[in-house]
Amino acid sequence: MTDNRQIEAEIYDRLSRVIDPELGRSVTDLGMIAAIDATPADGGDGNRYDVTVHVELTVPGCPLSETITNQINGAIASYPDATLTPHIEVGAMSRDKLDTLVADLKAERRQNPFNKPGTKTRIFAVASGKGGVGKSSVTANLAATFAALGYNTAAIDADIYGFSLPKLFGVTTQPTNLNGMLMPVTAWGVKLISIGMFAGADRAILWRGPRLQRSLEQFLSDVWWGEPDVLLLDLAPGTGDMAISVAQALPNAELVVVTTPQPSASDVAVRSGLVALQVPMKVRGVVENMSYYEHNGERLEIFGRGGGERVSEQLTAALGHDVPLLATLPLIPEVREVGESGRPAVLTPEGALASTPVAAEFTKLAKRLMAVR
Repeated sequence: MTDNRQIEAEIYDRLSRVIDPELGRSVTDLGMIAAIDATPADGGDGNRYDVTVHVELTVPGCPLSETITNQINGAIASYPDATLTPHIEVGAMSRDKLDTLVADLKAERRQNPFNKPGTKTRIFAVASGKGGVGKSSVTANLAATFAALGYNTAAIDADIYGFSLPKLFGVTTQPTNLNGMLMPVTAWGVKLISIGMFAGADRAILWRGPRLQRSLEQFLSDVWWGEPDVLLLDLAPGTGDMAISVAQALPNAELVVVTTPQPSASDVAVRSGLVALQVPMKVRGVVENMSYYEHNGERLEIFGRGGGERVSEQLTAALGHDVPLLATLPLIPEVREVGESGRPAVLTPEGALASTPVAAEFTKLAKRLMAVR
């Protein structure tokens, strides 16, 4: 006959496979399982047990409380040797326990987690020479595509003055603050952080270089990212302080330059790629956005043609390595319309990749970026 101590130990083992969605660690490793009590039911015949799991969340009213308790119920329900009736009692960690947990996580993560030796994260910084070329839209749809393809994906809105990612992902909530450590907001499968998520961000931001650099450092070191497969940064247009800060903080980042076909955009796009001559950053390639508009089966080149090719050729010659034209993306009104509603256009309302030409193009772009290191 199975006794209650054996059941408690085996349930604890099963709960070690329940992962906190924000911290990416098991609830047992995080100390969230305060106790497990198994008591015989139905007169103690040994075949049925009432099981109570005492759960301590990191913060009261955690928005993922229901997700965690559902996973715990599922782990208990899978126990094969006895019929169990689960009860979940949810509370919050004490201040001392939470302080210890956060200190341990910070010590483990150290400073910038993306610079530690052996990191598996691919980092793509999306840049443009000027505004209005759809850089943020490309970043949002590319991030959503990576997530839909199964990659653990994160994105930082590094355009402090002109942040766009919260709106493009439909985010209206603030990051959870765990004693000074922030949990990124997850939307459409992507972990996000942006200055636009914080109170007062609707006002004009008048920051100079040192404060801009500090904001990036905080996004990197004060946010619990876990170990994403892909990190995208939506840079501000041009070659200002933030582009230099990214290169200094993330020397393993790969620059993706976005342009449109016309010379007025492609000429300045070259400058954003040439920043790699002065800082330790590789230019991964060029994306030409708004390349054409398809009407009744005919491709109309509204903004001219050849901008992406020009940028690719000039950067290849200047940098001394191949800077390919990675994608030519069509001009599709739905990208703007759906994006402004808070859903990346590459996704269906259910969050899967859509069966559309634009989703197919972004899928090819994502796979091409990951194919070569």
